[in-house]
Amino acid sequence: MNPVDANSSDSQIARGATADRGGVVPDAFPWQERPAGDKAVVWRHSGNPIIPRNPLPDVHGIYNSAVVRFGDGYAGVFRTEGPSRFPLLHAGWSEDGLEWQIEARPIEFSNYRPDPSHYAYDPRVVRIEDWFYVSWCGGDNGPTISLARTKDFRAFERLPNAFLPFNRNGVLFPRRINDKFVMLSRPSDDGHTPFGDIYVSESPDMVHWGMHRLVMRRGGDQVGQWWQRTKIGAGPIPIETPDGWLMIYHGVIDTCNGFVYSMGAAILAIDDPSKVLYRTNRHLLTPEAPYETTGHVPNVVFPCAALHEPTSGKLAVYYGAADTCTCVAYCNVSELVEFTKANSTVF
Repeated sequence: MNPVDANSSDSQIARGATADRGGVVPDAFPWQERPAGDKAVVWRHSGNPIIPRNPLPDVHGIYNSAVVRFGDGYAGVFRTEGPSRFPLLHAGWSEDGLEWQIEARPIEFSNYRPDPSHYAYDPRVVRIEDWFYVSWCGGDNGPTISLARTKDFRAFERLPNAFLPFNRNGVLFPRRINDKFVMLSRPSDDGHTPFGDIYVSESPDMVHWGMHRLVMRRGGDQVGQWWQRTKIGAGPIPIETPDGWLMIYHGVIDTCNGFVYSMGAAILAIDDPSKVLYRTNRHLLTPEAPYETTGHVPNVVFPCAALHEPTSGKLAVYYGAADTCTCVAYCNVSELVEFTKANSTVF
């Protein structure tokens, strides 16, 4: 494997950023205050999309991607599609979480024999102890949850797939729970799944997975809501709060014009995340902006990552819009927790 240097000539810079990032303060946090008069608990970045659909030559979409705090800035793993529309993963770098430098070449994995048929999409990234773990929906005997780990976002070591086919939306918790690694996922099929519930599984070593338990089901018809009736799936890495694990997720409704993906939230018990304490009975963000309603797959808000600033409680949620570009929305963790508790229906 020949890792690509983030500063090499093969790197391209998204959204017109330059190599001289003058004026950017190290440890900057991506944030905009709530617009005056806006009462929404979650609000959009005014400059969305932060990464447009064509950030690199021969890339026609970059979305449903994951970012994490790394060093004095941020690193991430991004889903891209080129003229073949075959999904691949690329590493990326940012000083402020908004302007991103994306590697031109896809990620290569050590101890792994490449196969041109093995697609990779919808990654998540989390730091657990001394490693950054990457999970994604992989085509190595998939679709199912593929895993890798890295310490520098240049060298990536593949781990065994977590589950049998078919599965999507593998989301690891940021620490061990009862001395076990824990992952959320959504058992699926091999197509554009028209169903899906969220499960949780655990592992002693990030290799052997078991203790699969239901967390929560799709639905809502019986309690007067439709926005998540078709399928649901975990989004960013859960955030630990005094009230429980804050899990942002996507909920899907099937309409006469196709699926519509929206953002919701739930709070899971700290010591047993299979127990749902609260669950939003209305969406937090739904496709309304032009970049969410128009694109390769219209009407999609798909959250995959969140950056949390613990001191202030600020939260920047990264989401894919219309399966085309990458966007950010903001909220405050304590406000989101209180909103979830006040607008909850658990079913």
